[in-house]
Amino acid sequence: MKVVILGCGRVGATLATQLEQAGHTVTVIDNNTEAFQRLSSEFQGERITGNGVDESVLRRAGIENADAFAAVTNGDNRNIMASQIAKEIFHVQKVVCRIYDPIRESTYKGLGIETICPTVIGTNLIFQAISETRP
Repeated sequence: MKVVILGCGRVGATLATQLEQAGHTVTVIDNNTEAFQRLSSEFQGERITGNGVDESVLRRAGIENADAFAAVTNGDNRNIMASQIAKEIFHVQKVVCRIYDPIRESTYKGLGIETICPTVIGTNLIFQAISETRP
């Protein structure tokens, strides 16, 4: 499977490594070339420097042949916009978007964008850990 990842922070770099180790072809896009230092030394995928909401950058990353796209930058707006471009313009089959704001998450889920909200996931896990604690 061909996967394009927007964002090479801790999540993007870890995801890229895991996907590649699972046998997928991975391309990572980030504005900052220094971000690619987070990738595993064994990472063989492509690194594209540029703005992930720029269609020409997405094309350089191979979005037209991608089976999946993940937007995992630290900016909700950028992730949402890039996900919409991947889904609506390039018709990528599987698009996953990280969104920190729970209100936005429900809005964009309603528009058909698959979202992951670390805020909700983390809150639920912490709530569960606290609730399971017995004095």
